[in-house]
Amino acid sequence: MAKRQPEFEFDLTGGQLALNFANTLSRRHHPDRRKEHLESYADIVAFARQSGIVSVKQAKELRDYTERHAGEAARTFRKAIAMREVMYRVFSAIAQGRTASAADLDLMNAFAIEALRHRCLSRTDGGYRWEWREDSKKPLDRILWEAAQAAADLLTSKELQLVRFCEAPDCEWLFLDHSRNRSRRWCDMNSCGNRQKARRHYQRTHDE
Repeated sequence: MAKRQPEFEFDLTGGQLALNFANTLSRRHHPDRRKEHLESYADIVAFARQSGIVSVKQAKELRDYTERHAGEAARTFRKAIAMREVMYRVFSAIAQGRTASAADLDLMNAFAIEALRHRCLSRTDGGYRWEWREDSKKPLDRILWEAAQAAADLLTSKELQLVRFCEAPDCEWLFLDHSRNRSRRWCDMNSCGNRQKARRHYQRTHDE
């Protein structure tokens, strides 16, 4: 039996599920250095587990299901990538002060409506809450609903004005700027921030 490769550890510093999902492709505008972190549906399951969307038990069940239904997993994977790309286009446009295209907004709307069709109210102790209604015909889409809902929630919230675009030219990830004076420039100070500071220091010392 083939040994399963250790799963990739995703960077979740975007501050919101939809932004973290959009950030699963690194250096997208640099073809020679681009790195895809979602190469199969199994990677989407890993992202979901690390993000708290599914439990360890649910992740195992999804992986086992994909091994028995490879074609379905491939179709859902393609849909997930399409959703990720439209999320990135919409939120990166907003982060740069531009308006998202009507076509992209229509596509985001379609993903959000599909997710809403699978939400239902459930009674809890002393009240009610929203839950996801399982779809036996599309069990692998469950993760996509969560991401689509997160994108819709962000688009309609006051936090939309906090969406930022990492200023590192070789990064361009998205994040929520919760800094006190709203001046955060990097997706992660420990990586992009320090790298850019080091680059500027190098340029200054060599220009003198």
